[in-house]
Amino acid sequence: MQELLERKKGLRRKVLIVDDEFIEREMLGAMLSDLYDIVYAGNGREALDIIDKDKFTLSLVLLDLHMPEVDGYSVLEAMRSGSELRRIPVIVLTSEKDAEIKSLQLGAADFITKPYDMPDVVRARVQHSIELAENSVIIHETERDELTGLFNKEFFFEYGKRLDIQNDNMPMDALVIDINRFHIVNELYGHEYGDIVLKKIGDRIHDLVKYHGGLACRFDSNGFYVYIPHGHDLNKIISDGLDKINASLTDSNITIRMGVYEDEGCGLNMEQRFDRARLACNKLRHSYSTCFDFYNEELHSKELHKERLISDMERALIEKQFKVYYQPKYNIKGDKPLLSSAEALIRWFHPEFGMVSPGEFIPLFEDNGLIQKLDRFVWTEAAAQIKRWKDEFGIYIPVSVNVSRVDIFNPMLGSILSDLIKINGFAPEKLLLEITESAYTDNSQEIIDTVKGLRKNGFKIEMDDFGSGYSSLNMLTSLPIDALKLDMKFIRNITEDTKASRLVGIMIDIARLLEVPVIAEGVETKEQMELLKSIGCDIIQGYYFSKPLPPEEFKKLIV
Repeated sequence: MQELLERKKGLRRKVLIVDDEFIEREMLGAMLSDLYDIVYAGNGREALDIIDKDKFTLSLVLLDLHMPEVDGYSVLEAMRSGSELRRIPVIVLTSEKDAEIKSLQLGAADFITKPYDMPDVVRARVQHSIELAENSVIIHETERDELTGLFNKEFFFEYGKRLDIQNDNMPMDALVIDINRFHIVNELYGHEYGDIVLKKIGDRIHDLVKYHGGLACRFDSNGFYVYIPHGHDLNKIISDGLDKINASLTDSNITIRMGVYEDEGCGLNMEQRFDRARLACNKLRHSYSTCFDFYNEELHSKELHKERLISDMERALIEKQFKVYYQPKYNIKGDKPLLSSAEALIRWFHPEFGMVSPGEFIPLFEDNGLIQKLDRFVWTEAAAQIKRWKDEFGIYIPVSVNVSRVDIFNPMLGSILSDLIKINGFAPEKLLLEITESAYTDNSQEIIDTVKGLRKNGFKIEMDDFGSGYSSLNMLTSLPIDALKLDMKFIRNITEDTKASRLVGIMIDIARLLEVPVIAEGVETKEQMELLKSIGCDIIQGYYFSKPLPPEEFKKLIV
């Protein structure tokens, strides 16, 4: 596109004249050489070689139809079959009226009639065809994604709306396609490899809309939108399309997901259809059991409920609808379990929905960043509670609080936590910081540096949900932690499943090598507790000892 812009500022264009008659070639060259750089070819085969070699610098081809070896029609067909050659305009040189229709069908831009007795007409037609082609290419480049050749999202929605109007709002289905964990692909293999993946998917999407109609765009860094006429065989269209995309992706680590809004005459506009298809696509973000799903009213209702929770969050903080509960942790290394610390757990008592599960609102707030406000509320409450228990009972009960991935990237994290410690007057190691294992894999070095800074300031770090993430054994040696907390999924079947108990034993051995204590959460039975104690677990948390309790009930465990 830059070349075309420079040409429009006055640089000379290159024109190829193709004719087997020497005198005809020279006549045209004489008419045009003061304005253009002229290249000659005596037949179609020679012309195709020059066109292929100079495809990015040629501005026009003047093409005779009747030539030996390869005729002008064959040259036109070859040029229109390749995307890089299709942009070059062709003016057909002919004295036959009947040849015009076939030439137009093959993509000719204009005609010049032999003999060339009006040089000004020849020059005007050449100039006009070049300008039209260059303007068309500039518009095409502006509306298209450079990498995939698909529309960009602005032109996509503009053309989609026109398509709806021109076709009297015929039913159109909306497809949203995303690449799972594409940022990891770029980090592991580089952006050049990522671009290859995007181009392959873009090529298959081109094929899809070429065959079924409609249009498509690259919506963002790893997302595509497809707008196709509604058909009864939509399931087959989707399955075939996904099969072709997957067949083009030779790397088995790359997977895609697709959300579908099927137009059944609900009267939604284009943006609304894609909003719903996006909901269906996002639903599959952490699911690998299926690669596509359809939008339905149940999904819509759930999304409305999520939006309601998001909008109610600020008010809930002001009205103290959130409460911090505390689940005790017991040290089981001695003859008798001893209360050693507690974990702060958030509860939401919504005035309309009642008790809202943390599993419902915490992931939601993690996705949109509201988790930082909620975490800070929990930290403030927990720090104040540590002080209250010390004032009332004369002892410190350390409390673990969650530090989300979003919190870790906050440059003010250390000062926020240190201020809470100073306000409440106790040592940093009394406020234990839980960070999930999977958080270390997102940007491991930055997180490690942050955690080192926290530990330097006296805070202790517990790796939460150990075994559920992706930490390698090699990585564990460099992680700054003070305790490993086993994911409760490993504890659930520990007494019935020999493999599960062996696996927990291995994790405890790893903790011994790291010289840090092991905390097991989700312990519900005496058998689980005794087995964990026998294989060297240090601290137990779970319903076997107590469910999470409000502060006034928890203090009964202290006395």
